[in-house]
Amino acid sequence: MSGVERDGDSFVVDAAILAAAFGISASEIRASMQDGRITSRCETGSGDDTGRWRLTFYLERRALRLTVNAEGEVLKRSIFDVSSAPSRAP
Repeated sequence: MSGVERDGDSFVVDAAILAAAFGISASEIRASMQDGRITSRCETGSGDDTGRWRLTFYLERRALRLTVNAEGEVLKRSIFDVSSAPSRAP
């Protein structure tokens, strides 16, 4: 896997990418996703951004945003501070 793979209408992101961005181990990434400390959002591009997706992962007050194409190629990557992580959907 190149790090991001498309799986139908969703994407699978290698835990190593998230671990590097958030400065924790891949096993901590998995545990944090399971217990809801890491949340994510997937947005589909429209207009000029058709064929692109924005994948955003939140941990505490940090976010990793990946803009990817249909093949999962990372076109843009950014890490930034947020005021608070979005709450986990029920």
